[in-house]
Amino acid sequence: MGGHLLMSEGERLRKVILEGIRDGRVTLKIAALRLGVTYRQLRRIWKRFQDEGDPGLIHRGRGRPSNRSKPVSLRHRAIRRYRERYEGFGPTLACEKLAQEGIVLDHETFRRWLIEERLWAGPKVRVRHRAYRERKARFGEMLQLDGSQHRWFGRHEPEACLMNMVDDATGRTLSLMTESENLEGAMRLLWHWIERYGVPVALYTDRHTIYRAFRQPTLQEDLAGEEPLSSFGRACKKLGIAILTAHSPQAKGRVERKHGVFQDRFLKELALQGITTIAAANTLLQNGFVEDLNRRFAVPPADPGDAHRPLAKRENLAAILCQEKSRTVSNDFTVRYEKRWYQITRDNRPLPKPRSRVTVRTLLDGTMELWQEARRLAFEAIPIPTQRMADTASAAKPRPRPAPPFPGPNHPWRARWKTNNPAAVI
Repeated sequence: MGGHLLMSEGERLRKVILEGIRDGRVTLKIAALRLGVTYRQLRRIWKRFQDEGDPGLIHRGRGRPSNRSKPVSLRHRAIRRYRERYEGFGPTLACEKLAQEGIVLDHETFRRWLIEERLWAGPKVRVRHRAYRERKARFGEMLQLDGSQHRWFGRHEPEACLMNMVDDATGRTLSLMTESENLEGAMRLLWHWIERYGVPVALYTDRHTIYRAFRQPTLQEDLAGEEPLSSFGRACKKLGIAILTAHSPQAKGRVERKHGVFQDRFLKELALQGITTIAAANTLLQNGFVEDLNRRFAVPPADPGDAHRPLAKRENLAAILCQEKSRTVSNDFTVRYEKRWYQITRDNRPLPKPRSRVTVRTLLDGTMELWQEARRLAFEAIPIPTQRMADTASAAKPRPRPAPPFPGPNHPWRARWKTNNPAAVI
């Protein structure tokens, strides 16, 4: 028999196993188990294969219309009516309208018909319009900052975050590996950039809570007419760096594409050198890997002028790039912070007044400082006072709920009830 024979994957599998029966390599019982059919069914398949050969394995219903298929006249009538009146309607809505005219169809059947007639291609994906934005003209005019959470050390290793800072004008990059996209990593990366190039004009970030505060303003902020700031936003405000917020990944596409470069090149370099720790990854970044990327991919700015400003002598990065919290001084000149107590010592002159506000400053190296306005206060850590522990324990212990009032047997309420209830009179 000439020509080609079209077989499905299941039919080809049957052919291979039945040929094994014919060659004596497989028994009927084992073949039935492999094909997932009963022994009787396999005997029928085997007999048809012996009688007809390969064509005997083809399904008998192939090429025949289904017994449950709709009449061709109904299809033509529905398609014609759709073209005349309901073109552009979705299949479900069109079927509802056709049913009102006496043409009853399932919406999935009608959907297949419309697709075959090239009348329906599904809902169109709405693309949000975005205008092209030119690069900034000068180096340091705007930096894009973002973190890339990824399994940098292999599929079976925990995730880490690569913080990337990319200059919008040139594409020059500076990177730092951290455990996650956190405040410390963002501040350390900005510190490295300022030490190397100077203070930039603006940062372009996403809506992460590290960079923007989405809380209600405090009473002090409300009275001063200030917007709530995160710790990173407060540090940038002190340095004169504006924070611009992107509302989509495409808006900060330069740093997003840089993530792709690192997930290709840096990932392979980590695997080649067998690096599996964050400290070793940062050593690789600082010892030439980032500079090599800058030599390959950075472009000269349109304006050769540098928008960075030098760091002023009075600006201390350790005191600016840190976390600050406001606390109240107790009557005994103690301050509570992070579940610990600190005593303001007597040698502070003048002493801060009780109930006044002080600033607790936590540096990136873990050092804690206490400040009141521009004056640093001396203090020492103390154990939690015993009386405070007792007050805290008593406040935490729930009070027993009083028993609900229950009227006694001679309560007037009961007497009125017995008088007014005929069923209660004996």
